[in-house]
Amino acid sequence: MKIILKEDVRGLGYKDDVVEVKDGYGRNYLIPQMKAVIANPSNLRQLEENKRQQAHKIAQLKADAEALAASLADVSLTIAAKAAANGSIYGSVTAAQIADALKAAGHDIDRKVIEIKGAVKELGKYTAKLNLHKEVACEISFEVVAEEA
Repeated sequence: MKIILKEDVRGLGYKDDVVEVKDGYGRNYLIPQMKAVIANPSNLRQLEENKRQQAHKIAQLKADAEALAASLADVSLTIAAKAAANGSIYGSVTAAQIADALKAAGHDIDRKVIEIKGAVKELGKYTAKLNLHKEVACEISFEVVAEEA
């Protein structure tokens, strides 16, 4: 089944992408949740017209994302966490904690665009990927240090 995404769906595509999904996933989840519409000729014509009208706006969003990625290139974060004597931390570092640290550094980034490979459960240096736009992504480094009591 071909559908047009009305919003970004992680692992599937971005808003206004035409993607092929299994019938059950489309009919039972994406369409009832208003995340997609069926890609019939009428909806495809409407999508092309909307894309044509929003081309300038999309270019501006991409330029803003590129500028943000350039400003984040030099950012290095330090996240404090409660740690045991052997260097493992209690719990793990999440995207929300990274978003909070970025906000404290002056960059307002939504936690949903932050992607961490694997679980961060020990002290040390790590990297996180920020998907700022469907064509713009950057990586930031962060260090997990022991929280002082």
